[in-house]
Amino acid sequence: MRPLEGITVLEFAQFMAGPSAGLKLADLGARVIKIERPVSGEAGRQIALKNLFLDGSSLVFHTVNRNKDSYAADLKNPEDLERIKKLIAQADVMTHNFRPGVMEKIGLDYSKVQEINPRLVYATVTGYGTTGTWVKKPGQDLLVQCMSGFANLTGNLNDDPVPVGAAVSDIITGTHLVQGILASLLRREKTNKGAWVEVSLLESTLDFQFEVITTYLNDGNQKPKRAKQGCAHAYLGAPYGVYKTKDSYISLAMGSLIKLGEVIGCTDLSTFTDPDSWFAQRDEIMDILRAFLIHKNTQDWLTILEANGIWSSAVYDYETLLNHEGYKVLAMDQKLPLLSGEVVHTTRCPIRINDERLYASKPAPRVGQHTDAIMKEFKL
Repeated sequence: MRPLEGITVLEFAQFMAGPSAGLKLADLGARVIKIERPVSGEAGRQIALKNLFLDGSSLVFHTVNRNKDSYAADLKNPEDLERIKKLIAQADVMTHNFRPGVMEKIGLDYSKVQEINPRLVYATVTGYGTTGTWVKKPGQDLLVQCMSGFANLTGNLNDDPVPVGAAVSDIITGTHLVQGILASLLRREKTNKGAWVEVSLLESTLDFQFEVITTYLNDGNQKPKRAKQGCAHAYLGAPYGVYKTKDSYISLAMGSLIKLGEVIGCTDLSTFTDPDSWFAQRDEIMDILRAFLIHKNTQDWLTILEANGIWSSAVYDYETLLNHEGYKVLAMDQKLPLLSGEVVHTTRCPIRINDERLYASKPAPRVGQHTDAIMKEFKL
């Protein structure tokens, strides 16, 4: 039995942040029902990476909506809306990421929903909160990365701002939404009352940077300064970074620069005896390391470094990683057959419960695939 079995979640969310929260809840055993507009479904079905589609929906949609049911309803249709309210009365959790004001117009804002089901956990995602200058601005991952300062942490000193090449703002926001939902469900067991959980892309992305923002606030408001080359953290000194070797690249984490120099035989590092210099003079130190590490292959260096307890790693691409025994032993892959006969090859939930890996039982649904069955089950 999975931890959330018996919990029913109504997901009005679309795109990535809200649905990624639903994905985690579904993987943990919750019954997640996507409420979608008839025919076209949620807008995320048409948002694709590399224009990849399966069974009429984007590969991205299939990735983030496995283990869910789909109920088609037109929220502007009085009969459909009445059925939705009956469904809400029987649910445990409801999520949405509509812009502020949309649910109020429909009559499904928190105050109205609370009257229908006082025990419901009502969980919302916005881009920038519900008040202020940016309320109507699109809540989109790249925009939030750039507005939050996050894009100034990646890359090298003279680079333009560099966003991370993954939907980090969306995913961390979805994670925070799950945390708030689970905490509220626990509180409900004590109080028998629901709650309103609110997260925003901007606040979650700021929290994601709490370490570096706190440094900025307590260091005279000095802007983070990236290393000249190979920068991996704007606030950490040498040797922390990525270096080119004879055949590829190697990453070095924090540690004693003196010990590193002794282990690899780089005598030029022995002059930097003051740990404060490892940050103040990191560009000079990293130049020395670059000139030294380029003369051997990555694996040759790793053999030396790992034997001496120096934190280091090769820099893998997906081809190398996914064929490595270290990846295979995790059993992260799963394949989900679609009604069309196509197959989605994806990753599983990263959480294990009692040493059990959590694989999906079903792929993402077609629009309205479960409408009739849900109407009968919930007597709508």
